[in-house]
Amino acid sequence: MKNRFFSFLLILTIALVLCSCATGKKTDFKYEHDPLENPKAMEDIIVDPYAVYGFSPNPESDRLGSYAAYDWTDPVFVESAQKTRREYHESLKTMVAIMSRMASDGASEEEIARAVSTERNRLRLESAKDDPEVLAEIKASNLKKYGHEEGMTPDEAYAKYGSWEVVAQKAFSPNLGMDVICGLYDENYTLYKMLGYVE
Repeated sequence: MKNRFFSFLLILTIALVLCSCATGKKTDFKYEHDPLENPKAMEDIIVDPYAVYGFSPNPESDRLGSYAAYDWTDPVFVESAQKTRREYHESLKTMVAIMSRMASDGASEEEIARAVSTERNRLRLESAKDDPEVLAEIKASNLKKYGHEEGMTPDEAYAKYGSWEVVAQKAFSPNLGMDVICGLYDENYTLYKMLGYVE
């Protein structure tokens, strides 16, 4: 009798656990362009059917792993993250102005690439100035990847890509995974095509 009671209690506990796990609401959101078909987009994220946009940061990712601590199933939080991300994309227009001005002044390809690469790093840190926790995470990620908090330097970018033209181009490249989890993948799809991240 006692064993049957404990068996019943065990079954009841398992059922309650399963019910509590099933109370989360799966998202109905679908992108027009499927991020799963883009290896670059999937580098830092994982499928999450409960996340607002169907994906969340991969905790193992060097670039976005620290963002896995946030609740990507919370529409209020994700809306705020989307707003910040949009503002960051909008701020990149200053880099276009820099390129245009320097080109008209006769600056070399290297000078332009150095300027926009440095500005990209500044803007990335600036975008998190009102959130000390996020700013610390960005700096920690940069420190881990590059050995310093500012992000990839122009010289490091040149060593990686071997061309100042590519260094300038890469300065405009977003983290596709962050765009995906913030609901901006379709919105920026044309940019990805221009940068060669999608065909």
